[in-house]
Amino acid sequence: MHERIGQLDGVVSVDDGLEREFEARLVESSTLAFRVAYSVLRQREDAEDVAQDAFAKAYRSFRQLRDRERFRAWLVRMTWRLALDRQRSNRRRLVREDGVAVEATVGATDIEGRERADHLWRAIDQLSEKLRLVIVLANIEGHDISEVAALLGIPEGTVKSRLFDARRQLKETLSWMNADPPSRTSRPR
Repeated sequence: MHERIGQLDGVVSVDDGLEREFEARLVESSTLAFRVAYSVLRQREDAEDVAQDAFAKAYRSFRQLRDRERFRAWLVRMTWRLALDRQRSNRRRLVREDGVAVEATVGATDIEGRERADHLWRAIDQLSEKLRLVIVLANIEGHDISEVAALLGIPEGTVKSRLFDARRQLKETLSWMNADPPSRTSRPR
């Protein structure tokens, strides 16, 4: 009987150790998960929900993670996928509701800035997932190439190549924005 209790104590202490390790890794990665989710969703509440879902999923699967030093990269990929799923779900819901969001009236410069940002995000959304993830982490979240490589578990050369391709595609897609100001009717929608 005492042997069984001793075995249970060992299991509890291992679980406690895993929990402490998970909590420590989560503390150092929590804002990263939110920023990744926000870069996809651009809605604070949705990003918070997705980050929370990613934390819950990570907690449930932490024991199976073989290389715990890659926790941040694992969490980023998981958060990215969950955010994309949420984005698709939101789009389907909007289509079902057949609703168009009506925004409050704002000044002309706010509208122009918002339009430019919308065009940029639409162009980013058109990139393949691997290019989109690299451009968001490097250029929007501000991680350097070595950090992006570590987060994604890919070589720095691959990050550089993907950044080059993503920037080239964005430049081509958004080239009309740098031309002389076209009339409102000639802008792509």
